[in-house]
Amino acid sequence: MTLAGRHASSTDPATWTDYTAAKASRVGVGLGFVLNGDGVSCIDLDDCMVDGKPNPQAQALMDRFPGAWVELSPSGTGLHLWGTAAAGPGRRTTVDGLRVEFYSTGRYITVTGRTIRAGNLSTNIELQLV
Repeated sequence: MTLAGRHASSTDPATWTDYTAAKASRVGVGLGFVLNGDGVSCIDLDDCMVDGKPNPQAQALMDRFPGAWVELSPSGTGLHLWGTAAAGPGRRTTVDGLRVEFYSTGRYITVTGRTIRAGNLSTNIELQLV
């Protein structure tokens, strides 16, 4: 993201811009979304794609949140599940051998737009790992 041809800062809202302007920019290395506690959240799964498809552990986690929008991560080997959740601290854990990170505030997540499953941001993806 950039404002007026400059790099954006993940911690300085004065440097942020809207999606259209950010996507059109050629400054920086990618387009991202800053989770600032306004309800948008993301589950980040690493190294879970096999032959272009989610592995069984990732698919099981995706199935827990059927309305979440899911995209391929920048590496092409992970997934981002986007939805909503209350603001809270980020969490990292392992579920059935799958590395899982959950964020709803204080985090910058790169957005690729490479949709694996269409969804919406009204889906609650509060991660309950009980």
